[in-house]
Amino acid sequence: MGKRIDALDTLRGIAIMGTLGTNIWIFTDPAGPLGVLTSGGAGLAGAGGAAETFLRFLSNGKFLGLLTLLFGIGMELQYRGAVRRGLRWPGRYLWRAALLLVEGTLHFVLIFEFDVLMGYAITSMLVAYLIGRSDRTIRTWMIAAGALHAALVALLTLALLSTATATATATATAEQPTGTGTIPPLYTEGSWPDQVLFRLGHALLFRLELVLIIPMGVVLFLLGTLLLRAGLFEDRGAVLRRRLSTMGLGIGIPLNLLTSYAGPSWFAVDRYLAAPLVALGLLAFLTTLLLYRPPGPLLKGITNVGRTALSCYVFQNLAAAALCYGWGLGLATRLDLARPWWIPLAWATICLLFTTLSTAWLRRFPRGPLELAWQWAYQAPWRTPTHH
Repeated sequence: MGKRIDALDTLRGIAIMGTLGTNIWIFTDPAGPLGVLTSGGAGLAGAGGAAETFLRFLSNGKFLGLLTLLFGIGMELQYRGAVRRGLRWPGRYLWRAALLLVEGTLHFVLIFEFDVLMGYAITSMLVAYLIGRSDRTIRTWMIAAGALHAALVALLTLALLSTATATATATATAEQPTGTGTIPPLYTEGSWPDQVLFRLGHALLFRLELVLIIPMGVVLFLLGTLLLRAGLFEDRGAVLRRRLSTMGLGIGIPLNLLTSYAGPSWFAVDRYLAAPLVALGLLAFLTTLLLYRPPGPLLKGITNVGRTALSCYVFQNLAAAALCYGWGLGLATRLDLARPWWIPLAWATICLLFTTLSTAWLRRFPRGPLELAWQWAYQAPWRTPTHH
């Protein structure tokens, strides 16, 4: 049991670092998150040169998929714990999901436009009623959610392809404008309150990604449940891990490379179909390494990140905003000419920072700071009042 828990924490730490590997490209865009919207998704898929596209490929969507699979595995473990204690399911778990929704909403409003916690919270409320059902029932729901997800990705891709064709035609027939255009000043010059108000005023626009994240999340949450039941983290799961590694890495990586270089119109296929396949291979491959190799100082640090995953996820986005936006150090504009090479350095610096802080924190406390607050809020409705 100890090995399995350690492996899950380490995998979660890797996934948290990997999500920053995707988000750092958004923060370091001088236009900030607006770069994603004005480029038709290129800010997520990559619209720079060949080197930048490859660097984006290394993380885009894969670690979101890995984190989502791990969330589903965690839900199955919580269900088992509730059964052992004789508690009704989903019961109190819905309160956990509601708290996560509040946390995600605050994170979205105060820090980051593309928060995933809100999507996880809504998805977990749906999946909670399926956890504990038979494998056949779970597979049926996975197929239905997967079909919906694939249809949405296909529709979005067709729309982007049509838009790209129309834009190319208009560009070919129109007089070419002079100048290079201007960068929206909100993220280069705007204050933090300006950005908060902008998120509130455009919440629907920034939250459209949930339309894709929720169906994909249902599939990956339930898949995580089935993988845990199949013994993915046990010795009996060796064959399963080998097959998933072969499929996810052997097939997924070439497919993901193809979609990465196919252009911005294919970003939905790249991020929401190809990348989760790679995530499945990463889950199996990394689990094999973690189960049978002794942990060293590096893995212990990553495990500490996994134990404080919520705190590190919020902190990494706050730190990236402070480094890149105009109200902070403004490095997105100052170092724009050094793209893409300074961006992996920024990623590594932030990862080193929150790994060091999480390790120091856990020497004195059992959970991360946000985890402690969240646990207090979760227990509050059932806490027996003390009388003096």
